Amino acid sequence: MHQMESIVQFSQQETGISAGTFLEKDRTNIHAAEIQHYVPSPLSEEEPETIEKLQTGYMLSDLSNIDKRHASPFELAAHILHALSAILSLAGTIVFCLWPLTLPLMLFYIFWILKSNDGCSGNLWRRSENVRRSRILRAFASYFPCKLRRTTLLSPRRKYIFAYHPHGIICHGAFAAFATEALGFSKLFPGITNALLTLDTNFKVPFYREYILSTGLGGVSRSSCRRLLSSGGHDGNGAGRAITIAVGGARESLLAKPGTMRIIIRGRKGFVKLAVEQGADLVPVLGFGENDLYDQVEADHYPSIKRLQSILKQSLGWTLPIFYGRSILGGGRGFLPYQKPVNVVVGEPVNVVRQEEPDPEYVDHVHQVYMDELRRLWDKWKDIYAKDRKGELEFL
Repeated sequence: MHQMESIVQFSQQETGISAGTFLEKDRTNIHAAEIQHYVPSPLSEEEPETIEKLQTGYMLSDLSNIDKRHASPFELAAHILHALSAILSLAGTIVFCLWPLTLPLMLFYIFWILKSNDGCSGNLWRRSENVRRSRILRAFASYFPCKLRRTTLLSPRRKYIFAYHPHGIICHGAFAAFATEALGFSKLFPGITNALLTLDTNFKVPFYREYILSTGLGGVSRSSCRRLLSSGGHDGNGAGRAITIAVGGARESLLAKPGTMRIIIRGRKGFVKLAVEQGADLVPVLGFGENDLYDQVEADHYPSIKRLQSILKQSLGWTLPIFYGRSILGGGRGFLPYQKPVNVVVGEPVNVVRQEEPDPEYVDHVHQVYMDELRRLWDKWKDIYAKDRKGELEFL
């Protein structure tokens, strides 16, 4: 509450903006009737959560025993398919282009992809709940296992930007929590449609684009973010819409090392400016265990690798950490992530007052309040989900 009051007070005194303030009762006094409106009815036997649980307390998804050490063959297969999905898509594209009978269709398909704006249009019409709830994606999440924890219920009358930290190597925790229903996002946050964001270029890869579109992913460009937050929703203007951004990006992936939580945030204010522009509340999310899923080669010891990573980052917007995990058979090094628990904790929102032309001082203020809330979230849960940490939370 003190965060909301400080932001509203700042906006009124420093910017003269008083319209669009978000009252605390809008977040806490969400009645059972309102929640019922956004919960599928009747609840199936496989989804026994009651309206009372949705209203009064958090739920912790429990897909499997958190102390397990061996993945099932189905879980391994799910991870192999997910990890190789882009490579298999490219291989399939080459095969179909080399086959004379399918070459015309492939050329038409590729031309259509280059012209298509599906990933950045904001309408999410390719999103499939059947895919998001599929056994394969549930197996993907239970491999670690991943769990999703809610600390407060969010009003479906608002719009949100979920800021996920840390990026890790591949953002497995973010994918499990926000691109699938394996962890029960829609039951934890009824009435909110969330889109995990990725590079716009991923939607130009044949076949692979169909996979990520079906999970509800969207483009991370500013225009795509604006469309996702300003269209659709319960009022046609984005109410109940949310996007998830891995704020640290490619640069933060190079810092992903087991037992650490180093977050690139101090100079990252673009997502805060977007939140102010759209009137979207900022929701801090910490993926405890995200950095434990792979080991990474120290690029500082290999100048050629470090130089290559720098070139990729500057030219393509992404970089390539040299990492390794476990092998398919469990012994030795391989491309699969380690079976380490990933606990995704969603914190309390930092309420934002909308400004069509964001005031820089207000953006700085919200950014600082957000970092304070992120640190508070870490301090509250670190002794539960990061007992074996090698260091504390670092803001870079």
